[in-house]
Amino acid sequence: FHRALEPRRDMRAEVIRIPTGGPADISGLTKLADLGIDPAKVRAVIGKTEGNGCVNDFSRDLAARAWTEAVGGEVLTVMSGGTEGVLSPHVTLLVNCDDDPGAPVGALAIGVNQSRVIEPEHLGRRAQVEAVRDSVIDACQAALIPLEEVELALVKCPLLTTGDTYGSMGRSRAASALGIGLALGEIRDDQIEAALAGNFEIWSSVASASSGIEVNSCHVVILGHSAHARGRLRASHTVMKDAIDAESVMKVLADIRERGGEIVQVFAKAEPDPTGSIRGRRHTMLTDSDLAPTRHARAAVAGLLAGLVGETAIYVSGGAEHQGPPGGGPVTIVWRLPS
Repeated sequence: FHRALEPRRDMRAEVIRIPTGGPADISGLTKLADLGIDPAKVRAVIGKTEGNGCVNDFSRDLAARAWTEAVGGEVLTVMSGGTEGVLSPHVTLLVNCDDDPGAPVGALAIGVNQSRVIEPEHLGRRAQVEAVRDSVIDACQAALIPLEEVELALVKCPLLTTGDTYGSMGRSRAASALGIGLALGEIRDDQIEAALAGNFEIWSSVASASSGIEVNSCHVVILGHSAHARGRLRASHTVMKDAIDAESVMKVLADIRERGGEIVQVFAKAEPDPTGSIRGRRHTMLTDSDLAPTRHARAAVAGLLAGLVGETAIYVSGGAEHQGPPGGGPVTIVWRLPS
């Protein structure tokens, strides 16, 4: 997945959202033809599928296979299950496009990479942290994105299918998030052991990690600004301190709108507050025997964000270990400057 470390005329990112009628629905590829975009330029496919988002969610694997076969090449897929509440199933295509000669530099660029296979005994441990760290750094370097300009670092990571499978999802997400934070200088190396031992006050502000049985390595997708990309697409990130922290998101939206920006897509993480309360009020997400806690959190945060941006086809992923503060999570908004 590495590319030459030289500026190219096709480094500008384009972000295209396509609704889907089911996990294997690839009919939206026709939109690329309508836009005059070569499918070979697709670098990553990021999707929300209508499965349960848990270990046995077949919809992620189905969607990943369908889009990989349809697009081919070196495309990476990151499929997140669970479209509870108002969330609408969709995919977001990240595409490399030629520079826009009339636009300013410093546009959004795409970095992709794939780690080595994560052996079962390394899952959720320092070896996975370091594998993600190295993959993130390499992806940024290949895309000529400075580490301080990263607005979103997405990782799809493997999980164990024996023992505590649901717990393995969390441990894998945690290690991946820590690897992102380590790569970007948000987390120190001497904090890793404490974080792996359960100190969730150690976190990244741009990490988004999800796990699934459809991968055996860590798929890394980076969105960040590059001085070598000329275009109008930008991204801004913030961190929700809890599941109802609309204020943090509204501040970013106000800044974007003040600059005349148009919202293109939203990426967010969500989790039930591990203390069992939100701003002093008890919640029951952690004790519900019918629905997994992450499903509650996705629905709650997705409803809040959808209301703020007026769009339900947004990416909200459950389980935010070391991705924002406990009970909260990072939010990245992709937007376009006016012509």
